[in-house]
Amino acid sequence: MSSLKSQMVWTKAKVSLALSLVTVFLGISLADLRVGFYSNTCPEAESIVRRVVSRASFSDPNLPAILLRLHFHDCFVEGCDGSILVDNGAFSEKFAFGHEGVRGFEIIEAVKAELEAACPGVVSCADIVALAARDSISLANGPAYEVPTGRRDGRVSNLSLAKDMPDVSDSIEILKDKFMQKGLHAKELVLLSAAHTIGTTACFFMTKRLYSFLPGGQPDPTINPVFLPELTTRCPQNGDVNTRIPMDRSSERLFDKQILHNIKDGFAVLQTDAGLYEDVATRRIVNSYVGLLNPLFGPSFESDFVKAIVKMGKIDVKTGSKGEIRRVCSTFN
Repeated sequence: MSSLKSQMVWTKAKVSLALSLVTVFLGISLADLRVGFYSNTCPEAESIVRRVVSRASFSDPNLPAILLRLHFHDCFVEGCDGSILVDNGAFSEKFAFGHEGVRGFEIIEAVKAELEAACPGVVSCADIVALAARDSISLANGPAYEVPTGRRDGRVSNLSLAKDMPDVSDSIEILKDKFMQKGLHAKELVLLSAAHTIGTTACFFMTKRLYSFLPGGQPDPTINPVFLPELTTRCPQNGDVNTRIPMDRSSERLFDKQILHNIKDGFAVLQTDAGLYEDVATRRIVNSYVGLLNPLFGPSFESDFVKAIVKMGKIDVKTGSKGEIRRVCSTFN
C-alpha cells in the first residue's frame, strides 16, 4: 500500500514537472497579465481609476493626452512598471531629458490614494498608469478596450536608464530600431505615433525643424508651404520656447486618425511624425489607414491602435513574485 502511494506521488510529480516544462517551452507564464486581474481582490479598482481620471479631466482638458503620454514613457524605460513615477532624488528616472514635459504624476497619486483606502496594497501603480491611459483615450472619444492587468511595480528608477527614449530629432531608422528593441514593429510605430492626435508640444521641440533644419537657417522642406507660416507664427524665432501648440492641426482633443491625413499632406507638427511618410514601410502603413491603398476595405485604425497599445503595455512587465505593490507611487516600499 505504501509502495502504491509512493508511486502515485511520484507520477503526480512527473506530470507537474512535464507541464512546467511545456509552459516554459511555449513561453507561457502562470503569472501573465489578464483582464479582470483585480475582480476578486479589488472589484472596484477599474471604476475608481475611471472616476478619478474623469473628474480631473473636467478641470484640465489636456489630461487625456498627458496620461496617455505618461503610459508610453513608463513602458519605454524598464518596462511598464511605474518606474517613471518614483521620486528618489536628483537621479530619479522622471528627471531624464527624454521625459521632458511628462506630467500627470499627481493624478496617478490621487488614484492610488483612493485605491489604498478601498483595498490596501493590492493595485500596482503600473496598472494604474495603464488603466488611466485607457480611460483617457475613451474620454477623448477614442476606442474603448480592456486592459490586461497584474503588473507589479519596479524597484529601480534612474535617469540614466532613459537615455534611449525616442526623441523628436530621431531619424525614422533610429525610431524603427528603438521600437524594435521593445518588440514593436513599423506598424506599431505608426499607430502609437498617431496617439499625437491628442495633446500639445512645446515650441522648444520645433526650433530646429523651423529655423535650422538645413544649412543657412532653412526649415524642414517636408513641411507643407501652407502650413509653414502657421508654425512660425505660433513658434516665432527667439520666442517663448515653452509656448504649446497642438500636435494635430485639426482635432487636438479628439482621438481620431486625422493626424495620419496630416502626415500624408505635409501638415505634421513633429519631425518624427513627418518622418513616417519618408520611409517606404511606414508610408505604406499610413496610406493604408487614410484610404489610399484600399478605400473600401482598409484596416481599422481604432482596432489596430488598441492592439498596439495593449502590446506596448506588456513590455518587460513584472508579474508574480517580481517587483512590489507600492503604497505610494512616488516612493519604494
